[in-house]
Amino acid sequence: QVQLVESGGGFVQPGGSLKLSCVASGFTFTSADMAWYRQAPGKERELVATISTSGLFKNYADSVRGRFTISRDNVKNVVNLQMNSLKPEDTAVYYCNGVRKVGSLKSEYWGQGTQVTVSS
Repeated sequence: QVQLVESGGGFVQPGGSLKLSCVASGFTFTSADMAWYRQAPGKERELVATISTSGLFKNYADSVRGRFTISRDNVKNVVNLQMNSLKPEDTAVYYCNGVRKVGSLKSEYWGQGTQVTVSS
């Protein structure tokens, strides 16, 4: 049974920090590119950051580059998102995502989401 379980969301004031974690199980984590997405009320889900299977390659949305850092631990099957200098516009539900490709077959997994609220 595939599971992506996020944690670490909460309420924080502007300028503060939060660290999101996502624990993966039920699939070969080391074969999956991982990502964090977010969805604010009334908006479409958007890609925040991606990390390759090895952790060597990372990409960020322009809106978070320099403030957020994605990382992974392939021993513990965890992907993290360190969020610094948070802004009210970062308020959203954050989702963990995994994509595993084997030949022409693609499997995609989603977590249930964790709420991040940035407000004074």
